[in-house]
Amino acid sequence: MTAHAPRPTVECQVCKRQVPPSRATRGAALRHAVHERIARDCPAWSEDGWVCHDDLNKYRASYVEEILAEERGELSALDREVVDSLREQELLSRNFAAEFDTRRSFGERIADRVAAFGGSWAFILSFLGLMALWIAANAILLRPPFDPFPFILLNLCLSCLAALQAPIIMMSQNRQEAKDRLRAENDYRVNLKAELEIRHLHAKLDQLLSHQWERLLEIQRIQMELLEELSAKREPKPPE
Repeated sequence: MTAHAPRPTVECQVCKRQVPPSRATRGAALRHAVHERIARDCPAWSEDGWVCHDDLNKYRASYVEEILAEERGELSALDREVVDSLREQELLSRNFAAEFDTRRSFGERIADRVAAFGGSWAFILSFLGLMALWIAANAILLRPPFDPFPFILLNLCLSCLAALQAPIIMMSQNRQEAKDRLRAENDYRVNLKAELEIRHLHAKLDQLLSHQWERLLEIQRIQMELLEELSAKREPKPPE
């Protein structure tokens, strides 16, 4: 049996752990502000070294927290939650609607069903049919009628129905407002984190392009020196 070759690893200059290259980033690819923060805490830090993603996320979160504090003065609870998610690399998007519905009480479920039925064509048509049947029964069919014109009992039933239906619908609307508020807070967290991640990616791309141009210029200088050496060797020697 052939022994498997050991997987390549690199040493993180911050925590001194051996990690796979896929779980680390070279110092040359880091943003200048993050690079300065790491260099301040680790005197032996260099751009040719590596930093693991766990330590990099901590420095990035610290940098983002400083930026938000400068822009907004004081971080809110939502801002701190976003910074913590950057530090721990956690997902912020959640299905708040499903979680909110699972915590409904029995009365809240009834209020939602009553509000849903009260705002449907089924309720309107059935209510109109019941009123027409009530009026026809008391005006034409029944002798003597149990609710003669002007249908005082019908007005009383309608008043009681409106008095009960209004607060039930308001209860459902309050729950919907709370759900919308949670959804808006979640959207704010996700959008803020996406904005910070995009800003970091732009800075990282600028840093990579800058280093790439520097390396290309260095390669070009080396090529020019080699060409000058080759041309100097090919020049014929003057006759003695």
